[in-house]
Amino acid sequence: MGGNFDNAGEVSSNIKTVLKQIGLPKDVIRKAALVAYESEINIVSYARKGMIRLRVVPDSIMIEAIDEGQGIPDIEQAMQPGFSTANQKIREMGFGAGMGLCNIKSFSDVFHISSEVGKGTHLRMIIRASSAVLNS
Repeated sequence: MGGNFDNAGEVSSNIKTVLKQIGLPKDVIRKAALVAYESEINIVSYARKGMIRLRVVPDSIMIEAIDEGQGIPDIEQAMQPGFSTANQKIREMGFGAGMGLCNIKSFSDVFHISSEVGKGTHLRMIIRASSAVLNS
């Protein structure tokens, strides 16, 4: 739920655990955990509610973050390093540095974002993984 910082990080931690159990390489797990964590923090910080989906297929990991929130009026601006609309409360907790979307994009092999003001935001990230590891 939006605003619930007490449980922030729980979803990304669960994703990391699942990917470790599957036996994925550490660098792939690290990328997926970071992408999931940044997405999770964005949902908690800016949305009324949201969800994160994980899908693992033989050659990739897909993570989707879908929220019902304020939406992003200018995606190009929001993608700029350091740009943030975080309020003071969020900044006091150590979040809102304006690197979330940048980090998500840089750690994803494929990144798609769509957003509608007043409705919410949908992120889809794909991280390529070794098919040999996933099929073993």
